[in-house]
Amino acid sequence: MSEAIKIDVWSDIACPWCYIGKRNLEKGLAETSGDDDAPIVEVTFHSFELSPDTPVEFEGDELDFLAGHKGIPREQVRQMLDNVTSIAKAAGLEYRFDLLHHTNTVKAHELLHFAKAHGLQYELEERLMSAYFTEGRHLGRIEELVALASDVGLNPDAARQALESSEYVEAVRADQAQAAAYGINGVPFFVIDGKYGVSGAQPPEAFAQVARQVWAERREALATQSTGA
Repeated sequence: MSEAIKIDVWSDIACPWCYIGKRNLEKGLAETSGDDDAPIVEVTFHSFELSPDTPVEFEGDELDFLAGHKGIPREQVRQMLDNVTSIAKAAGLEYRFDLLHHTNTVKAHELLHFAKAHGLQYELEERLMSAYFTEGRHLGRIEELVALASDVGLNPDAARQALESSEYVEAVRADQAQAAAYGINGVPFFVIDGKYGVSGAQPPEAFAQVARQVWAERREALATQSTGA
């Protein structure tokens, strides 16, 4: 039996393409699950802050942020948001940029590392992205993050302590340093088995193809070892 294929995903919970990429990855892997020799996959999320200088209490909406931060005309920003909303809908996601609270995401990343330590990172990643993009929850506030942690079965008191003490901030910085070492300057970015890089929210079939390819390579390597070739 081959070990699981490791998929390391650099993303930010405030990145609209990251949520779309996550959903497309899931659909691609689901497509392979019916194979006679279905790939076994282990997904781990890593921290990447798109806008680390953003204040926790940003004044304004997403239009204000993108127009001010990127210097893009507001009408162009509106068209961009309409476009990504349409693409998200095709992926099964209902984005609500009209409700979205733009904020600093470092505490959300710290909470994801706390969740990882307790075996619930994948569940929390989904919960945070859903809360941010579809529910208008404020993910810069510790109270809100603790409530969302509780939603996926994490101990709220332990989550609060981890956030208030910044216990996992060094883990966040280590992820960011690894991203820099890989040359990752945009997300989502997927590293497959430490050797293949996939950039952007690729369609489900692209993820299915790479999973099957890596799994076949694993099987071939095992066969070679067993024959002593």
